Amino acid sequence: MLPSVLAACLALFALAPAAQERAAPRAELGVRAQERLAAFVAAARVPGVSAGIADEHDSLALAAGKRARAAETPLAPDDLLCAGSTGKTFVAAVVLQLVQEKKLALDELAGEYLGANEWFEHLPNASELTLENLLAHRSGLPRYEFQPAFTRDLVAEPERVWKPEELLAYVQGLAPMVAADQGFAYADTNYIVLGMIVERVTGAKLYAEVERRLLRPLALAHVRPQDGRVIPGLVQGHAGPHDPLGLPELVLDEHGRFCVNPQFEWAGGGFVSSGGDLARWARALYGGDVLGSELRARMLDGKPAPELGSGVAYGLGAIVWKTPHGTAVGHDGFFPGYMSAMRYWPEHRIAVAVQVNTSEFAALPYPLGRLCDELLGLALPE
Repeated sequence: MLPSVLAACLALFALAPAAQERAAPRAELGVRAQERLAAFVAAARVPGVSAGIADEHDSLALAAGKRARAAETPLAPDDLLCAGSTGKTFVAAVVLQLVQEKKLALDELAGEYLGANEWFEHLPNASELTLENLLAHRSGLPRYEFQPAFTRDLVAEPERVWKPEELLAYVQGLAPMVAADQGFAYADTNYIVLGMIVERVTGAKLYAEVERRLLRPLALAHVRPQDGRVIPGLVQGHAGPHDPLGLPELVLDEHGRFCVNPQFEWAGGGFVSSGGDLARWARALYGGDVLGSELRARMLDGKPAPELGSGVAYGLGAIVWKTPHGTAVGHDGFFPGYMSAMRYWPEHRIAVAVQVNTSEFAALPYPLGRLCDELLGLALPE
């Protein structure tokens, strides 16, 4: 089995000229990483895992396990999984590019763009919502996606196409989670507001801006909008028995339709991806020229985010961790049926991403962040 996997890896991801002399080590990395992924799947109840490893020269895309627990078809490196909140990084990158272009400013108030809407003044902390505190989850806005009324309506109306202002309606009139700029409170709601601002400033749809500015220039062909109930290439996801949105174990029906309209996630995540392209994206965002060095440093200047774990910080759409291999930056993602993690280590200039087609934490032998650490360890010199 391993020789065929290795051949597939090398065929899909040709090495850049500067890395030709490293072909043998790269081949060895492909085999060792494949073995590690297979062991991860075998150790618990993970149906499948998709992964990518990318450095400044080349990248690998790998997969292990199956497209569904009850299926025999193996998961392939180019199969797509919902990326969850790792998709926020695309939205943050567009906002920061607009800041770089002087079309937005981080200290601007959201009300300058959305305040004419009657509903805006009913948002918690409405008069204090800046682009910076929205990006950093320090606005105090509550999570719309876990409001009981929203989860009830989401399940009851699976064909509904959700408008951003309809999502925000579920938090209007609620008390803020924290005072603006005075603490961290993670909420997709922040990025729904940011997506609306992007569309107001650019005059284009958010997904079109992400495609034009990021996906097409970086040739991320395996990243697509999560914009309807049927998404070509999306594999079955397993939500487990206690999904927070109340979705069933299998999120796709026999026709490949999502059990609800996943389009609701939009700017709060809203993309499907392969592990390989997610790693390439992390490498481009944190180690490439998607942003200038000054603004990238601002993005990664995190403040404590205890909600995400001890010692974890959050910047402007980026999580900052201390790991056994040094500081890592990136994001994690959850969407019913799927989980993801992407990391970039500036010290080593290597990115790793992993995705699984289950959102049941108990199905994992250990956290996805640790699997990223392990794959990085394989890629480092002895």
